[in-house]
Amino acid sequence: MLRTFWSRFFIAPRLYLALAVLAAVFVAGYFVPALVVIGRVLAWGLVALVVVDGALLFRIRDGLAASRAVPQRLSNGDDNPIRLTVTNHHAFPARIEVVDELPIQFQVRDALFAKRLAPGEASAWQYTVRPTRRGSYDFGALLAFAASPIGLLQRRYAFHAEGTAVPVYPSYLQMRQYELLAISNRLTEVGIKPQRRAGRTMEFDHIRDYVIGDDYRTVNWKATARRGQLRVNQYREERGQSVYALLDMGRVMKMPFEGLTLLDYSINAALVLSNIAIMKHDRAGLITFSHEMGPMVPASKRNQQMRVIQETLYNLDTQFLESDYEALYAQVRRQVRQRSLLLLFTNFTTRSGLERQLPYLQALGRQHVVVAIFFQNTELDTLLHTPTDTTESVYIRAMAEHFTREQTELVAILRQHGIQSILTPPSQLTANTINRYLEIKARGTL
Repeated sequence: MLRTFWSRFFIAPRLYLALAVLAAVFVAGYFVPALVVIGRVLAWGLVALVVVDGALLFRIRDGLAASRAVPQRLSNGDDNPIRLTVTNHHAFPARIEVVDELPIQFQVRDALFAKRLAPGEASAWQYTVRPTRRGSYDFGALLAFAASPIGLLQRRYAFHAEGTAVPVYPSYLQMRQYELLAISNRLTEVGIKPQRRAGRTMEFDHIRDYVIGDDYRTVNWKATARRGQLRVNQYREERGQSVYALLDMGRVMKMPFEGLTLLDYSINAALVLSNIAIMKHDRAGLITFSHEMGPMVPASKRNQQMRVIQETLYNLDTQFLESDYEALYAQVRRQVRQRSLLLLFTNFTTRSGLERQLPYLQALGRQHVVVAIFFQNTELDTLLHTPTDTTESVYIRAMAEHFTREQTELVAILRQHGIQSILTPPSQLTANTINRYLEIKARGTL
C-alpha cells in the first residue's frame, strides 16, 4: 500500500532546478560563510513548500477524471480519431500533462498533451492514428500528471490500466465514403467516371408516361395506342450478375507502399468493390489463394453478405509463399458455374512471371470475364527523374526504364490474349477498379 502511494509521487523539473540552486548556495558557502545560513533557511523553506505541495495534490482522492474514446474498431490505412477528455476536480488551477500509451504497432512514445485547467474545468484533445496492419491493437493505460501552482511535485493518475483491445478491420471508412458518394451520385469526386450505356444492354422495368427529353426510340407504340397518349419503356441496369474479387496472397503482394502491403491495398479495394456491386444489385463474392486455396465467400447479395466478406478479409493470414494459379483455376471451375466477372488482384512484375500463369488466365477467360489488376511501381518514377551525374546513377536509371517498359509490355501481352488488365498506382487502386467494373456493366459484356 505504501509503495503504491509513493509511486504516485513524481518530482517536477522545477524542484530539480530549486535543488540545483540550493546546492550552488552551499558550495558558495565554503567561500562566503554567511551563505551557509541563507542556504539552511532556503532548504527548510523548500522542504516546507514540498510538504504543502504534496498536501495540495493528495488532499482529495480523485483530483482528476480522464477518459479515452476509441472507436469499436479501427479502419486499416485510414486516419482514425482518438479523443481524450480530462476534468480537474482540484480546488486550484492545475497544470495537467496527459500521456496515452498507444499500441506497440504504432511505435509512438510521445503522445503527450499538456494544458492548465481551472478548478472544475474540463478539456479534450483529439488526435488520429493510422494503422497499417490488420489485427488486434492493445491500448495501454491513460496516464495523467497533475501539478499545483507551486509546481515542485506531480501526482500521477492511471486510467484504463487494464488496457483496451481494438480490432483493425479492412478500410470500412473508405467503404462508407464510396457508399455515401454513390447514394448522392457524387462518385466523380473520387475519380469514378460516368459511364455511357452501349446500346440496349439494360433490362426492361416498366412502362410510364412520356416526358420531354425521353428518347423517342423507347416509345412503346402498342401501349400508346391503347392509352391514346405517348408511353415509353423504362429500363434498368442488368441485375443479379456475379462479381468475384480474387485475392492473390502470395509473396508478390508483400511489397510495401506508404506503410501498407499491396495485399492490404487489395483487401481494402475488394471490400469497397463488393459493397458497390451489392448496391448495384449484383452478387458479390470473394476467392483467396496463395500456395494453397484460402477462404472463399460464394457470390450473393443477401443482407449479411458484406458482414461475411468483411469478417473474412479481417481474418486473412498468409505466409507469402509462391501462389498456385492451377489450384485457383480448379477452384473457380468447380465452384463458380455462372459466367462471372473475376477481378484478380495480383502483382506481375516480370514477363516470365506473367507467362507462367498465362495459361490459367486464358482458361478462366474462356468461361468468365477476367480483369488482371497489378501495381505500378511508383518508386521507379522517382528514379526516372533523378539526375544522372554519376556512372552509378546512369545504371540505376537504365534499370528503372527497363522495368517501367516491361510493366507496359505486360499490359499488351494480356490484351493480346483477350484478358483485360489494370496497371495502377496503389493509391488509385480502388477508384480504377470501380471504374472498370462500371465500364464492363455499361458495355454489357458480362
